[in-house]
Amino acid sequence: MNSSLLDLVNLSLVSGYVPQAFKTAVIKPLLKKPSLDPGVLANYRPISNLPFISKILEKAVAKQLSDHLHRNELFEDFQSGFRAHHSTETALLKVTNDLLLASDNGLVSILVLLDLSAAFDTIDHNILLQRLEHVIGIRGTALKWFQSYLSDRFQFVHVHDEPSTRTKVSYGVPQGSVLGPILFTLYMLPLGYIIRKHSINYHCYADDTQLYLSIKPVNTNQLTRLQACLTDIKAWMTSNFLLLNSEKTEVIIFGPKNLRNNFSKIIATLDGIALASSTTVKNLGVIFDQDMSFNSHIKQISRTAFFHL
Repeated sequence: MNSSLLDLVNLSLVSGYVPQAFKTAVIKPLLKKPSLDPGVLANYRPISNLPFISKILEKAVAKQLSDHLHRNELFEDFQSGFRAHHSTETALLKVTNDLLLASDNGLVSILVLLDLSAAFDTIDHNILLQRLEHVIGIRGTALKWFQSYLSDRFQFVHVHDEPSTRTKVSYGVPQGSVLGPILFTLYMLPLGYIIRKHSINYHCYADDTQLYLSIKPVNTNQLTRLQACLTDIKAWMTSNFLLLNSEKTEVIIFGPKNLRNNFSKIIATLDGIALASSTTVKNLGVIFDQDMSFNSHIKQISRTAFFHL
């Protein structure tokens, strides 16, 4: 690393100050697909670009933060997002294996896929700083650095060489940043405590949460645990400025068809909306069916492959 750049990074860390020039993002809207109508704003995805020097500084901090989390075993055990040696595969393998073992033991399993709306954009900075201090144990100059990192951030849109006026970003983790994803997972840490309190199995990948409960077919009354868990999750997310999208939350029941029939189609309610069991759901890019055959997923992959031939 160039000595002047190294001095800049060290000065930021020692002083607990992030230069203002590092905290302004340029937003470039890109069409989600080339075939979409460019005249419809909803067809665009905002791409946030930060100064490359700021990312070097963030990488230095991310390395120290990750080492601290590993050393003190502060990572959420069932969070596969933004962690070394973890991915959607680890999340899917854990859940799929648990569901198959439950089926082998004659149990019926209920899987609930929670959907969060714009989760990374609604993070409250004060709550995040409290997590860093009281849960992660970051204090002194290090905490002051994160306060500086999150405060006085701005963004502007740049289209056809024309910049918009700058607007202040008061919520959310910085898009396009190195630290943003890690900070999001730390913000979500209490969610695991809430789910475990109800003895419900779960696994997360970033903002995607999988809840699952395996029970004997005659014990349908145990669904009250799932309902109570969902109620507490909704309350916690509301108090932490996270928007749980009840209409996009999905439910599926696994097990032999004759055993599945013991369950009502309406498994639970969330925010006044009935959660009905589906025949298939898409979970982290994989289509799950009630028989765990993955036939629907295989057919879709085959169609996609044939289309590209």
